[in-house]
Amino acid sequence: MNLIFNLEEIVNKLKLKLLFVVCLTLVSGVWAQQKPVLKLTATTPLPELKDGDFDHLTPDVEGNRLFVTAEENSKVLVIDLKTNQVIHTITDVKAPHSLLYRGDLKKLFVVDSDLGEVKVYDTDSYKATGSIKVKEGADASAYDPSTKYLYVVNGGKDAKLPNAYITVVDTTSGKTAGEITIDSNDVEGMAIEQSGSRIYVVVRGKNAVEVFDRKKLSLEATWPLGDAGKKPTAIAFNEDDHRLFVGPRDPGKLVVIDTTSGKVVTSMPAAAMVDDMAWDAKRKRVIFAGTMFTDVFQQKDPDHYQQISHISTAFRAKTGVLVPELNKFYLAVPHHEKQSAELRVYSVVD
Repeated sequence: MNLIFNLEEIVNKLKLKLLFVVCLTLVSGVWAQQKPVLKLTATTPLPELKDGDFDHLTPDVEGNRLFVTAEENSKVLVIDLKTNQVIHTITDVKAPHSLLYRGDLKKLFVVDSDLGEVKVYDTDSYKATGSIKVKEGADASAYDPSTKYLYVVNGGKDAKLPNAYITVVDTTSGKTAGEITIDSNDVEGMAIEQSGSRIYVVVRGKNAVEVFDRKKLSLEATWPLGDAGKKPTAIAFNEDDHRLFVGPRDPGKLVVIDTTSGKVVTSMPAAAMVDDMAWDAKRKRVIFAGTMFTDVFQQKDPDHYQQISHISTAFRAKTGVLVPELNKFYLAVPHHEKQSAELRVYSVVD
């Protein structure tokens, strides 16, 4: 009889412990959803914009400016970072996608898909000073500050070509300096290794990341995502820990790859339709911008991450940029039906 009572007591204690663990997990989950790691501090209405997506944003911290490509409105907006107001609009573009600002030259490089060129502007007068011809479909770009080379994705399906290309643009001379041919017509974002010569390329047509040598312009490796996610689009890089972050869209996920092995170490659900991701090296966080929500993931260690915020935003508000020098995250909200276009400014909270 005592044995039966003891067993019942043990079972009851186990049930209580299990209940406690479940409750703790639920409370932790709610806390993760509510932790205010991005605090909305300003909103700039953009009434001149009609329906259509934004693409990428890039800052000029020293000059207190933010450059924003209103892709489908055929404009590049210049925002004052102190007042958060539009101070100029560049209108002689057709489908601007990504940008590079070189403060030493006071030049802005705008990658224009429909024109098939990289347009160059003087950022004192905002007048066009030249252009570098690439193929139509020019979209994502990545900058190597050690060589001053800009790597530009172009060609591919948007240009009705069987292959996409990465054209190397020497931003000092304003000329092309080489080209990589991709064995796919669907290529998205890129990340550049600063400690070596690798460039990591999201090849959506292969559901993979491909690794190229920037000096040799040759393929080193192909890292398939497999079942971790389909339609990879966005990319960010934590070079210190050798971790590459990839954002697939089918379904929305954060995928983490070990760049020493090329293996997927973890993946987890994330916002849909991601277009931009950022690695916050100071706080060891990934900021993941998708439609309707921006997610923030905290790194526990290089192989483990926890979603600590799921911030409600707006339809197709999937492009943004982290400016670590200002502890700010800027998110572009497009005009859509009754939704007005605006720029949202978030303070990054420790």
